[in-house]
Amino acid sequence: MDFSNKARQLIRDQINEWDLACKNYEGLKNVKTRTIDFGHYQIDIQFNPERMISSSAKVDSRSIESRPCFLCEQNRPLQQKGLIFERQYVVLVNPFPIFQEHLTIANIEHTDQRINGNLDCMLDLAYWLNDFIIFYNGPKCGASAPDHLHFQAGLKGFLPIEKDVANVSCCQIIRNIGGVAISHWPNYQRGILTLVSKSKWALIGCFTQFYRQLQSIRPDDHEPMVNILATFAEEEWTIHIIPRTLHRPAAYFENGEKQILLSPASVDMGGVLIVPREGDFEKITKEDVKTIFEEVCFDAQTILKMIYMF
Repeated sequence: MDFSNKARQLIRDQINEWDLACKNYEGLKNVKTRTIDFGHYQIDIQFNPERMISSSAKVDSRSIESRPCFLCEQNRPLQQKGLIFERQYVVLVNPFPIFQEHLTIANIEHTDQRINGNLDCMLDLAYWLNDFIIFYNGPKCGASAPDHLHFQAGLKGFLPIEKDVANVSCCQIIRNIGGVAISHWPNYQRGILTLVSKSKWALIGCFTQFYRQLQSIRPDDHEPMVNILATFAEEEWTIHIIPRTLHRPAAYFENGEKQILLSPASVDMGGVLIVPREGDFEKITKEDVKTIFEEVCFDAQTILKMIYMF
């Protein structure tokens, strides 16, 4: 049995054995979805009340320091079981799912959420968990545990970006460097850099160049704000890098009817916006989506300039 199948079996076992997982995966059957059509691509809106904890999580230093880390082994529920990956990570079932099969992969050590130096492990996860798309939320880009290094994984086929990458109206290859095809997304509302290669180390080298450019923009930050999605199929990796300018959009901080409680992370950047309140699900418009992306993401032209600086 390969590792991807073992992880999927873990999900089935945990749903049978763990009350919280059973309740919340059963609750996915009642999640509401609707689609907003942008012509050459679509955005899905998901109303998922169980994501309220994540969407409204306080991630300031004082709040983080005052709570026990829920990814550390000593603080996890006794019913939560895991699979060890490369002696460094534990693969866990996410008890507050977005996907029908949703994993959290936590470092065994309590160490800060950082992608620098850890992309190789993310690519290894994409290789071994090949039924899944792997995603990384930066510490200021949707990670509800910015103090503990972790990735997440959801079953492939859920995110619109997975099919949109093959649509030339959305995604266009513009350079090829050292066996890495580099694409940008000129008409997608979000500035995205996509790298495709059969070579893991070539991808890491290319990513490192882009990372350094992002770092130079905000040198005082511990890490550039970024979301990353990665898959492996047909003997090659695809990674989507979505740099961020803001953690949360202005609508998140509004009051009353103007507020939309949406805290975008990798899944939202991949085309599924998760809202925990039904009122927000019903009222969010095409213009709202455009404004949110414009506020929290770089524009496509900026990403294009950075690509040509490689």
